[in-house]
This record gives sequence, structure tokens and C-alpha cells, in this order.
Amino acid sequence: MENKKTILLIHTHQKYDGISEGKLNKTLAGHAKSFFESKQYEVQETFIDNGYDPQTEVEKHINADLVIIQTPVFWFNTPWIYKKYADEIFMEGLLSQKKLNDDGRSRNDVTKQYGSGGNLDGKKVMISATWNAPNESFDNHNQVFLNGKSANDVLFNVTLNYKFCGYDILPNFHCFDVVKNPTIDLFMEQYNTHLEMISKMINK
Repeated sequence: MENKKTILLIHTHQKYDGISEGKLNKTLAGHAKSFFESKQYEVQETFIDNGYDPQTEVEKHINADLVIIQTPVFWFNTPWIYKKYADEIFMEGLLSQKKLNDDGRSRNDVTKQYGSGGNLDGKKVMISATWNAPNESFDNHNQVFLNGKSANDVLFNVTLNYKFCGYDILPNFHCFDVVKNPTIDLFMEQYNTHLEMISKMINK
């Protein structure tokens, strides 16, 4: 493959004994790694729970064409260790001016909008998330809890940091009802189809 692509796979899982062991997230991440390696992509990984160096993580982001955030959804967000990671990595990227220079605005050019100061235009990001919530909870105005909101709406803030730095947000992948009604074989089949689509998008 010419211009070999690089994937950064970020493992956000935080283990809760007897409640969230992380097996499905590990399986999904492993599938993504095998999928891209079979297509001759380079795959780098970060296991947040094992510790990390912010400067190294910034370099990983700069080198990666696609970032995949593999995460369980805890209380309608990522585990808190990912928020800590994001704060540290994006702040390092700002201070070093490797991810972005500022927020994009200019006193000399009022047409420049907030959120347009990123240095990583053309790079891409997606989320692969596992939910206890069932699929029918989303995109359905008859559901009183989410009132028609989508899973992407709930996790909008997670990829917004990346958009602030210039990334394109690619379609996310969601596994629903993973506690009470897991359908692992179907999840894997659907994820493979999703990754085929993503692979085409990053090679355009």
C-alpha cells in the first residue's frame, strides 16, 4: 500500500470488578487492530489505565491518520480516566502548538471562527462504544428519557476536542444492550462492515 496509513487505537476502559470487566471492549479493539493490520496499516495503541506520557501521546496523534476511541459508556460518558487523558493530551498539544495554535479567532480578521485554529486538518477520528442502553432508547421521540437524542448526540463532546484541532469526525460505531442482551457475533459482523466503510473513507 502506498502512503501507508497509521491507526491510533485508544483503550479507555476502566475496570469495575463484577460490573464492567472490559471483555467486549477488548474484543472490539482486537478486531479493529487485526482488521487494519490485515490491510497493511500500522496500528499504535494506548492503554490509558496502564499510564502514558503526554508528549508521546501527542506524537502518536500527529503520526496517526485515524484515531479510534474504544470506550464503554459509564453514566452517559467515557470513563473518567479518558477525560483526564484528553485534558492532559490536548493541553500538551496546545502548549507545544503541535495540535493547535489557538482557538482560531483573529482580531485582524473577524471572519475566522472559534474552533478553527487546529493544525491537524485531514486527520480523522471515530468512537467505538459499548452501551447498556438498548438501541430503541435512541432516535425515538416516544422515549421519555432521551427525547429523540441519538447515541452520537450523547457522546458529541468526546470528538469535539478533535474537531477543535482540525479532525474530521467519521461515523461512530455503537453496541447496544451489552449487559442484558449481548449479541457478540452480530456486533463483530456489524463492526467489520463499519470498518470496511471507514477504511474506504480514510483512503479517499
